[in-house]
Amino acid sequence: MDNRSIKKLEADLWESADLLRAESDLTSQEYCMPVLGLLFLRYAYSRFKMVEAEILKNRPVRNGRQMPVEASDFAAKSALFLPLEAQYSYLVNLPENIPSMGLVSVSGQTMASLGEVVNNAMELVEQQSKVLVGVLPKTYTDFSDSLLSELLRIFNNNALDDVGGDVIGRIYEYFLSKFAPAVATDDGMFFTPKSLVKMIVNVLEPTKGTLLDPACGSGGMFIQTGDFVNQAGFESNGQMTFYGQEKADYNAKLCLMNIAVHGLTGKIKSGEAANTFYKDAHSLEGECDYVMANPPFNVDKVKAESAASAGRLPFGVPKENKKKEIGNANYLWISYFYAYLNETGRAGFVMASSATDSQGSDKDIRENLVKTGHVDVMISVGNNFFYTKSLPCSLWFYDKGKSDAIKDKVLFIDARNYYTVVDRTLNEWSEWQLKNLNAIVWLYRGEVDKYKKLLGEYKSTIATLISETEEDGLNAVNDDVFVGGIEVVKKQLKEIKSKAKEAIEASDRKGKKRVQAEWDEKITAVTEIVEIVKEAHWLYSKFGDGEYQDIPGLCKIAYTTNDKKADESDISIEEKGWSLTPGAYVGVAPVEDDGVDFEERMAEIHQELLSLQTESNDLMDIISKNMKEMGL
Repeated sequence: MDNRSIKKLEADLWESADLLRAESDLTSQEYCMPVLGLLFLRYAYSRFKMVEAEILKNRPVRNGRQMPVEASDFAAKSALFLPLEAQYSYLVNLPENIPSMGLVSVSGQTMASLGEVVNNAMELVEQQSKVLVGVLPKTYTDFSDSLLSELLRIFNNNALDDVGGDVIGRIYEYFLSKFAPAVATDDGMFFTPKSLVKMIVNVLEPTKGTLLDPACGSGGMFIQTGDFVNQAGFESNGQMTFYGQEKADYNAKLCLMNIAVHGLTGKIKSGEAANTFYKDAHSLEGECDYVMANPPFNVDKVKAESAASAGRLPFGVPKENKKKEIGNANYLWISYFYAYLNETGRAGFVMASSATDSQGSDKDIRENLVKTGHVDVMISVGNNFFYTKSLPCSLWFYDKGKSDAIKDKVLFIDARNYYTVVDRTLNEWSEWQLKNLNAIVWLYRGEVDKYKKLLGEYKSTIATLISETEEDGLNAVNDDVFVGGIEVVKKQLKEIKSKAKEAIEASDRKGKKRVQAEWDEKITAVTEIVEIVKEAHWLYSKFGDGEYQDIPGLCKIAYTTNDKKADESDISIEEKGWSLTPGAYVGVAPVEDDGVDFEERMAEIHQELLSLQTESNDLMDIISKNMKEMGL
């Protein structure tokens, strides 16, 4: 199943499940956990069947019969064993009349509803895993049997059997992101946008060791790290040890379910004992190979004395106010992340943009931090990357094991104008944009081989996509992917859209929908090629075959202090008053052609205006009708 089909499956499943939520009396928060619980169960069953098949391949035979699988067989393969009553196929095939079956729960009670049976399934799963005890939802009696039966049916979609467990994990993550706007809390979101998490993981490049997220939310850092390690050809559970702290119990449960559904294991602590401001819950100061986090920004009223007593503040305690409180905890987090690292550790985290240039005691801490030489990369992120807030942010990176060539340098990247628009309120970095930003870091580190490998990936991917189309005019792109290819694909896309318009207008009413669907598919395929070629051109036009250079408005390497500069023309962070704001270093980019076809965009705007005008007229008619009915 290709990426486009998976996206459609995600959307279809969400639309079906969300429609049912709209028809129930449950709030999004009440609905979130049970729905994710069913997806978890579906994924667990998928992995169970896969591992069961592996076990049965070499199963001994006694008296002509193959020995049945046991829980110990699954434990040996780091997989979750599911008793019959917890298997998804069992639940989805239950008859409507549950009371007539005389089913008995693990506590010895007779079950009279489907909700009780599903609750019992969750209990049985928890008995198989200490990590999940008390975590899985057991509120399914809040659902009517008909609603719950329909949800079970939706997630039993046959397509899920074809895509495999990894994609079910991805669908779980998709649902989590869709719930985020409705369930996010006021003191910081539990769900960090995937593109920010991926950027952090890509820059840190975790391979093996201890990873801590002291504000772990729903566990996105762990999931992306697991994917990164697995894609590198290793087994994440064998290579990495995951630790998390999360004050909110609700979010910690989401985290445990999330890592379990992705086949990971971790040690997650929650509640007041895991309040990072006052507790090092896992005693990991100075022990971590990697630290990743998206902590809540600008938290106030942190007790200064308690924070100081809890330690992990190598650069001192931020200034307290008259109430003996720290009015903004950003620099507590910034200090903690550094303190947790071992002598070669790396950290990456999301932080409020204001923290890169804040004054007072924050500036003093920042100066001491810069002087360590361990600040590695700073990236500015624009608005609308979060699901519930539009504020910009920054990504900070530490590296205590920097090479001598960059030990006294910091790479600044201003990516505020580099993103993909998802919709009116949400932006993200596409997969290729993530690769491009990562490529700048590689060149800064002198890892030219990785950059050249990416150029090769662009060529092979584009060639494959072109071969899958029937557009002969695109073949010329393969000879000039990085320079002239962009003009070729733009011209080809314009021609296809023109042909599509003619074909649709020429078709009869009966066949119009079919013709439009055929041309839409062609346009989508070529548009995908255009987007990738555009990103290939963006990267190559700046760094060619692999030589780093400062790009105005995008990236700049600065020295930490004046005495570290190679010559007077270089710039240092000390000169800039210890600011870590990328915009203060990279400057302003020259005005470039944005690549938008003027006539095409004006036609789109005209169509949007006509649509809005029609909607306005309809609303006026409704208002007039209502007023007449009221006698006004």
